[in-house]
Amino acid sequence: MLGVSMMAEADFVSAILPLLQNNSIEVMEWSFDTLYHAHEPDWLHDLLNFYAENDRLIGHGVYYSLFDARWTERQEEWLKKLTEEVSLRKYNHITEHFGFMNTENFHQGVPLPVSLHPQTLEIGQDRLYRLQEAVNIPVGIENLAFSFSIDDVKEQGVFLDKLTEGTNGFLILDLHNIYCQSSNFEVPIQEIINLYPLDKVKEIHLSGGSWQDSVYGDKQVRRDTHDDVIPQDILSVLPSVLTQCQNLEYIIIERLGDTVKTEEERDNFLNDFNTVSTIIETSDWKVKGKSGWSKKEMKLSEKPLENLVLYEEQSRLTKLLFDNVEVKAIKDQDFYYFKTENWDAEMILTAQNIIKKWNPY
Repeated sequence: MLGVSMMAEADFVSAILPLLQNNSIEVMEWSFDTLYHAHEPDWLHDLLNFYAENDRLIGHGVYYSLFDARWTERQEEWLKKLTEEVSLRKYNHITEHFGFMNTENFHQGVPLPVSLHPQTLEIGQDRLYRLQEAVNIPVGIENLAFSFSIDDVKEQGVFLDKLTEGTNGFLILDLHNIYCQSSNFEVPIQEIINLYPLDKVKEIHLSGGSWQDSVYGDKQVRRDTHDDVIPQDILSVLPSVLTQCQNLEYIIIERLGDTVKTEEERDNFLNDFNTVSTIIETSDWKVKGKSGWSKKEMKLSEKPLENLVLYEEQSRLTKLLFDNVEVKAIKDQDFYYFKTENWDAEMILTAQNIIKKWNPY
């Protein structure tokens, strides 16, 4: 099924209207936690319910923070609201992002990566188990675009595989996120894709992004900003990816709701959708019948797992980035869980720019 990530902005609704009118949007993804603190307009409520009632709605979380090493009331409240949401509206599955956001003003945050380590894996598994325990539908995790080092790029597929082992979980393979890593670390896109457990991929995300000028003047940095057309490199690799992902069910195109204001932007978005639709129709990809899913029995500790050393390092890192501390000082930090000495200087500066923009404090 081909669909879109739904946005609440009027410009976005206008852009997708032709697709809604000719029934081209076979599935809709909704980031259910983006309006937790705002009123859901009646038209949006009715549209999402229509897709839910026809078994064509999937959910995507943004703010749970899967690797936050301290358990807070915020996560408890998030799970409570999720339970309410899935009791009111039928989702085929829900997903969350890889990474952590541990600032107080988390709605302004951006997920940062964690390195594969037995203790970070344990934290992620604990949070994922609690997420799965809250719902009776499959739960998946999306790969992250941003990485500090080539090591993080190369190990993320293994990390996600280990993370989802205990829950019967699945993956979203976001091809633009991989395109960002391919561009920023100069590794062929297919080489990175091959590092993922592709048999676990149930959903693919497609989007565009932007280029940020390098501070060092060497090359531009690719950012996952969801504000432009899908790059040709992604469209070129898509047919082979479709055949590699044997359990794929959904392909979702993402675009921020406030980036389709002009006629040209709307046309570009529709062209992307139609191009992907044609690729699907002419590919060898055949959708299998939905795989039978059963909720695994999980042994949860009564209290959520915490790691205060990891939490202190996550907090310190976020603050160092926000405070624009010099790159050398960050690379020289005596962290246990973050290998900052191996981090790419350009990516440290990029993280500082991202965090400054969102001002999570």
